[in-house]
Amino acid sequence: MPIPEDVTGEEIDKDVRQELLSLPKTLAEDVARNLVMVARLIDEDPEGAYGYSRVALRLASRVAAVREAAGFAAYANQKYSEALAEFRAARRMTGNTDLWPVMADCERGLGRPEKALDMAGAPEVHKLDKAGQVEMRLVAAGARRDMDQLDAAIVTLQSPELASSSVQPWTARLRYAYADVLLEAGRESEAREWFAKAVESDKDGTTDASDRLAELDGIEFMDAMDEDEAGSGGTATRDEAAGPHDAAPVDEAAADDETAADDEAAVTDEAAHVADEVTVTDEAPATDEATAEAAETVTTDEDEDEDKDDAEAEAEEADNGQAPEAADRGTDPQD
Repeated sequence: MPIPEDVTGEEIDKDVRQELLSLPKTLAEDVARNLVMVARLIDEDPEGAYGYSRVALRLASRVAAVREAAGFAAYANQKYSEALAEFRAARRMTGNTDLWPVMADCERGLGRPEKALDMAGAPEVHKLDKAGQVEMRLVAAGARRDMDQLDAAIVTLQSPELASSSVQPWTARLRYAYADVLLEAGRESEAREWFAKAVESDKDGTTDASDRLAELDGIEFMDAMDEDEAGSGGTATRDEAAGPHDAAPVDEAAADDETAADDEAAVTDEAAHVADEVTVTDEAPATDEATAEAAETVTTDEDEDEDKDDAEAEAEEADNGQAPEAADRGTDPQD
């Protein structure tokens, strides 16, 4: 896979560079450059990151940092079985427990929340640093939600880290997860309070807590009409739906056009908002089995519609005194 010329491999962490010293110099440089691309793309282009991780893996499969990078790339693409295998390999090579929480989350992704809970109670958890223990708590709460144990999930998240007023790297995600499960349990007022606290601590915008809070408050955002922007030469703005606004009289037909455009923009924004919701570790990934079942249901419904259409065609031909032709059962529903 092509690598930009500005990527030298020197950008990688010094600990990873130390691991690569066991390789020939030219090979080490190639592996390093691929690892840089994995790190660069994993958030915005997970598939691209996965491709570079496979190249690095072919070049240096006995380097723990490479196995770990391959694991995270697979995890970002919801290839949980593959990710778990890579994380286990990296852990065997280093003896490090840092990957324990993400390994447990892979178990969730594979539809095994009970296994994730077992890992949450394992001795390895006590070897984790504070950030790792918080991450393990998030995974355990997610496993409880997978099993429809909402009250247990709430209790799992209640901790000194949640109650602390100090802001740490994990604070926003912990508060967000707590607010989210409270809302699912029907405790809306408490959920609103914790979404607000998540907003206060989420300086980097790692969650969509502000959107969730606005949703609970009944606030909607609409993009200004492109036509207005083009006509006035102004910049795009967002209108807050905070209440009725006074407006000058306008032509009735123009008002109808603006209303239709506003309705379309509102629907578009609502769909975009739903698609942009951040999936934290306490969201259970969809399984291939459910997808296959849904696809089978759709195919069955479409086949029934084809049979119905064929029957009607045969009846019509019979009325016209013609012999009905055999229906084509091999036609793609989309053809």
